[in-house]
Amino acid sequence: MTTPSRTTSRMTTRHLADGREIIYVDDPGTPERTAKDQRPVEPRVQSGEIRHDALVDDWVAVAAHRQHRTFMPPKDECPLCPAGHGSVPSEIPESDYQVVVFENRFPSYAVTSLGADVPDASGIFGTRPAVGRCEVVCFTSDHEASFKDLPVERVRTVIDTWAQRTEALGAIPEVEQVFAFENRGREIGVTLPHPHGQIYAYPYLPDRTKALLGAARRHHERTGRLLGADILAAERADGSRVVVSGTHWTAYVPFAARWPVEVHLVPHRDVPDLVALDDEERDELAVVYRDLLGRLDRYYVAEDGSPVTLPYIAAWQQAPAKTGRDVSR
Repeated sequence: MTTPSRTTSRMTTRHLADGREIIYVDDPGTPERTAKDQRPVEPRVQSGEIRHDALVDDWVAVAAHRQHRTFMPPKDECPLCPAGHGSVPSEIPESDYQVVVFENRFPSYAVTSLGADVPDASGIFGTRPAVGRCEVVCFTSDHEASFKDLPVERVRTVIDTWAQRTEALGAIPEVEQVFAFENRGREIGVTLPHPHGQIYAYPYLPDRTKALLGAARRHHERTGRLLGADILAAERADGSRVVVSGTHWTAYVPFAARWPVEVHLVPHRDVPDLVALDDEERDELAVVYRDLLGRLDRYYVAEDGSPVTLPYIAAWQQAPAKTGRDVSR
């Protein structure tokens, strides 16, 4: 199935040998994606379960099968390189690609999760099926590249992809939060060095989202204004922590930063998620985000004067899919 995206990118959905979806995102004029996954069909891995943590009254995903995922393979065994570029079969059947999304082979959450809620008489050991979705987003077929190395046009393709997947995954009835992120660097816990990110569709609101939503709600009840907008206005007025300032976006180090290197990249307009960004905002985001990642790699300098590649987690904190969107930005 081929569908047009909001912009000129073409999105083509195919299926891998075990039934998982794979979506190619291409520039206009790119040859049709027709390659079939020739790998032997293996049973599709189900997700784990969600267990209730009675100590803090929260839910935790437990997915023991993820212990068997591929760990830091050599380049010729990379499962994210295009087919035919290595000594092992790839997750991507095509011999090249621009941006591609596919269901994670080792998901914490999946729409195919089976089972029902299992209450516990003690109130301690409750479980739920881990219904949701985990996707991998490959930013480029170039194994040696980094996100900051992508052309601005390709960064825009990735942004459109994040937005389209946010909208699609948020429409799943069980999904409460869509979380797009990139981990870079072995120090962060990356298991595949090929430039890629992930998208998690959670069947509950993570603690961080609940805390942000609670603070935003209290601020709105007290002032009638959006907390995110007031923080942005205060940071722009102060200016001392602003890293990048554009027409539609500002990046700043938060006043109460929790990490040695922490930057928030925020749109000037009140929007709940990436889906709501217009074309001009997406265009500038592609430029500003790429610039910001490049700055991270110039932040530390080795003894010989060369820049140090900085491990990072880059994540998009979007409004929940179903609730709290009136106070989120």
